[in-house]
Amino acid sequence: MESISEVIKKILQERKVAGDSAELAKSSLQNSAVKEFLTQHQNEISKEMIASSLTNLYIFAQQVEKANDKIISDYQPRLFINGSVIDIAYLPTQAKAMATKRQQVAKKIELIDLPNKLRKIELAQVEQTPERRMALLEIASFLKSFAKDPHARGLYLEGDFGVGKTYLLAGLANSIANEGYQVSFLHVPSFIASLSSHFSDNSLSQEVDRLANVPVLILDDIGAETLSEWSRDDVLGVVLQKRMDNVLPTFFSSNMDMKALEDHFAETKNSLDELKAKRLMERVRFLSKEVFVDGKNRRQFNS
Repeated sequence: MESISEVIKKILQERKVAGDSAELAKSSLQNSAVKEFLTQHQNEISKEMIASSLTNLYIFAQQVEKANDKIISDYQPRLFINGSVIDIAYLPTQAKAMATKRQQVAKKIELIDLPNKLRKIELAQVEQTPERRMALLEIASFLKSFAKDPHARGLYLEGDFGVGKTYLLAGLANSIANEGYQVSFLHVPSFIASLSSHFSDNSLSQEVDRLANVPVLILDDIGAETLSEWSRDDVLGVVLQKRMDNVLPTFFSSNMDMKALEDHFAETKNSLDELKAKRLMERVRFLSKEVFVDGKNRRQFNS
């Protein structure tokens, strides 16, 4: 039966580590992290366990002392008792854990015809101006309600160009995604204009159904689109009706207040239909609370 010294020597040779194996094993026991672990678990560890774990202790000590080891970059070695031996577990560093979390959150947000940079916006980064105070309070109130009930009522952020409505909703989307919920965030004018692209593969019905059932839907810049009766009634109307039926959180941003949006819905390319506009607005009002966002047009400034 091979001695611990021989076992360590073989491993050191495989790893191309030169030197006296017994001395190297002894030095590993002098590593402060190893000594701390052995002290903390002294009632659970025997001399025999230490002897049978010297290889692992040596490897651990080397990795701790070589913090820039590329082999385990992004991970931190940790000792733990694994049956009758002391073993090594590798846990992600805080930076690695945060990066993984960001990747997971990014996968939860579907951006449709919107810039990818919106994925990086956090509510904590949003400047809390007096003009945004009410919107931020309402967003905080929604998130508190949503944590208890995934059927909380959404918001309709109304205000002039460039006051930060999309920015606020991006921060909201990231907060929701951070809790593990799927969010679809789409630019309404671009989405409506691209509907014909679904004709070739008959995927429109599937797209409408997906948007109707996603846990959280954000419709950005609604009211700026050019509608036909079909896109109003059979696309937008169907999506909002199903979301209303299932009480799914839905958010809107618009340069129009709700009354102006109703007038917009009434007038399509070929007709004027106030009744259908009222029906559509019933869904918008049921799904969201109107909140005015004021402020300067930040698209004209660097701040």
